[in-house]
Amino acid sequence: MSVTDDPPGLIAYVNARLLDPATGLDAMGALLTEGETIVEAGAGLFEKGVPSNVETVDCHGACLAPGLVDIRMHTGEPGEEHKETLATSGRAAVAGGITTMVSLPNTEPVIDDMSTVEFVARRARKHGLAKVYCYGAVTKGLRGEQITEMAMLADAGAVAFTDGLAALADAQVMCRALSYAGTFGLLIVQHPEDASLTADGCMNAGETATRLGLTGIPTQAEVIMVERDIRLVEMTGGRLHFAHLSTAMAIDAVRRAKAAGLDISCDTAPPYFALNELAVGDYRSFAKLSPPLRTEDDRQAVVAGIKDGTIDAIASDHLPQDEEAKRLPFAEAAFGGTGLETLLPVTLELVHNGHLELLAALDLITRKPAELMKLEAGRLQAGAPADLMIFDPDRGWKVTDEKLHSKSKNSPFDGRPVQGQVLRTVIDGRTVFSQDA
Repeated sequence: MSVTDDPPGLIAYVNARLLDPATGLDAMGALLTEGETIVEAGAGLFEKGVPSNVETVDCHGACLAPGLVDIRMHTGEPGEEHKETLATSGRAAVAGGITTMVSLPNTEPVIDDMSTVEFVARRARKHGLAKVYCYGAVTKGLRGEQITEMAMLADAGAVAFTDGLAALADAQVMCRALSYAGTFGLLIVQHPEDASLTADGCMNAGETATRLGLTGIPTQAEVIMVERDIRLVEMTGGRLHFAHLSTAMAIDAVRRAKAAGLDISCDTAPPYFALNELAVGDYRSFAKLSPPLRTEDDRQAVVAGIKDGTIDAIASDHLPQDEEAKRLPFAEAAFGGTGLETLLPVTLELVHNGHLELLAALDLITRKPAELMKLEAGRLQAGAPADLMIFDPDRGWKVTDEKLHSKSKNSPFDGRPVQGQVLRTVIDGRTVFSQDA
């Protein structure tokens, strides 16, 4: 396999295990692309051989699936390029099989006007790596006070609206935002955390925090915000999505809201179903995340929420931090972990541990997030963008600094053996990552 910048012509991917969660396809077969588009895919394609005018890529039995769709990641550009840039996050994304990602508005300047939305889109296109879409800010300057012109931001390309790393704390502001966004069918995304309960907290409240002498963040901080916002959706009829749920109580609240027919969805991130608060160990700052890693019971509740469909998607929650911000005493270290290159292998742990079938796991990181954000992505079907991932679900590797392409290396999975390696990533028919390149 080799990376090429040449305009793609007809390309046949043969000897592949085709995996398309959107249609339930799981069969050995082939896929044909022309230019930026998928032409055809199926078990019987090219059974009599590939025509001579078609370039052939032999997948050697590896899995071929839609490229991953990551709906929650942060890039430092513009404003914090020392942590990450669109170029470095793009390289990390394609190395992890991610072909589409949605970036938080917590940049400098904040993505709260049309020019910043257009800047990010233009810069991402220039690099030609993963496709980058933006969230628009719900409030101007992320100050939680005055709502932005969300309709105009949507016209400029914002796919949904959030204040990113900060919760919309004021109930009246959230009510106005839900009402305004609902008028245009727009989605509000909430970071569910009552800041008045978190204070100087730096890890999950409980026995482990007490033993380590660290100030805790109670699980109630998450569920109180979730339950409040569910009531506001009842009032307004708006669309609301909760990001990175981490507690059993919050997942139960969403489960009940869905049963009541409210237009509510949610996601989680790999740390919350693969790790618990014990990963903090002896003040391991790479495990300092927001929300914090929770108890084992909460971790199991996240797995249960994934299995029963309460949790709609899995996002990387990629939040790069530079070394100076992480290599500090635990209480002083910055929150956040990188996640682009571990999204696939850690999600596949749900398969290897017997919780999900392979198609169901891939659905959570392809079709479902794409549908939540109304993106043309996450499907192997004729006419769809030729955004593809070839991977070996069983190939093992170890998460280390040297293996990660992100500019920042603060992975909560640092040192963890994982299974699932991307062999090739294709965007708009072009190979943008290959293991042997």
